[in-house]
Amino acid sequence: MKKLVKLGLASLVLMSLVACSNNKKEGSKEKGKDSDTLVVYSPNSEGLINATIPAFEEKYGVKVELIQAGTGELFKKIESEKDAPVADVIFGGSYTLYEQNGGLFEEYVASENDQVIEEYRNTTGYSTPYTLDGSVLVVNPDLTKGMKIEGYQDLLNEELKGKISTADPANSSSAFSQLTNILAANGNFDDASWKYVKELFTLVDGKISSSSSNVYKSVADGEMAVGLSYEDPTVKLLNDGANVEIVYPKEGTVFLPASSAIVKDAKNMDNAKKFMDFIISKEVQDTLGTQTTNRPVRKDAKTSDNMKPLDEINTITEDYKYVIENKEDIVNKYSYIFVETQSK
Repeated sequence: MKKLVKLGLASLVLMSLVACSNNKKEGSKEKGKDSDTLVVYSPNSEGLINATIPAFEEKYGVKVELIQAGTGELFKKIESEKDAPVADVIFGGSYTLYEQNGGLFEEYVASENDQVIEEYRNTTGYSTPYTLDGSVLVVNPDLTKGMKIEGYQDLLNEELKGKISTADPANSSSAFSQLTNILAANGNFDDASWKYVKELFTLVDGKISSSSSNVYKSVADGEMAVGLSYEDPTVKLLNDGANVEIVYPKEGTVFLPASSAIVKDAKNMDNAKKFMDFIISKEVQDTLGTQTTNRPVRKDAKTSDNMKPLDEINTITEDYKYVIENKEDIVNKYSYIFVETQSK
């Protein structure tokens, strides 16, 4: 009987040790150790996804579960799941959304953050910029013969009335970015910059495109002379042989970063950190700069022939905090000016 009791106790101890060992392993997996999975939420284009995700999977032997949707929808999804996170990483979205939702993300700074262009490094402690997109003018040379178009002031030309294409800053994120670029470049949100906006939209003459893609397409198709657009799709137009020119306004171009971040309490934490390091690595940044139309953030990254080097562009930075805090006022002021220009 004593032997049986001893054996029972020994078995219980052994079972307890095995259970503890299993619990530790399960706990490790919950924290992302020894995991072969990464769940990524992304609003990014197929081109950008294809340039990054398969290479990450191959390099680290990790299977990426990709969920794609609109940026706003994905941020709301992360918010709703914060008590039981599904995503490990969100890959894409503007700096404003990250600034406004910092509490959703884990603090992590990529290992080569110091190789990023200084103005675009991770300074929040949680969001990792990986590409830049700037506001540009896309010009049809056949419809602007004899005109000098080097910047915003050159658009104040009566010959261009009704021939300037733009989306609605109240409804389009790229058009809003163009508006804040205009304001920053023409007086830094003062009365002079708003005076310029009124003069410009008087010449726009109410011809607001239904989407940002219609802006550059209408210029390439010869329907409009100039478009207030952004770099990514206009470089693609050049790559595809379209009859357009890209003008980086001499008054200054604002480049805004697209970012990525690790979701707080991500289950696959180790892989999430690897992903942050990966997207700003030299190999990925070179790929983005040469095989896609997304401008890399890394200072030593290669770019394609149709992407003008950053050091040849007059770049300016806008006050991110001001734009975030005053977005509604900026949109309302623009809307008032637009209505005013149409009532004349």
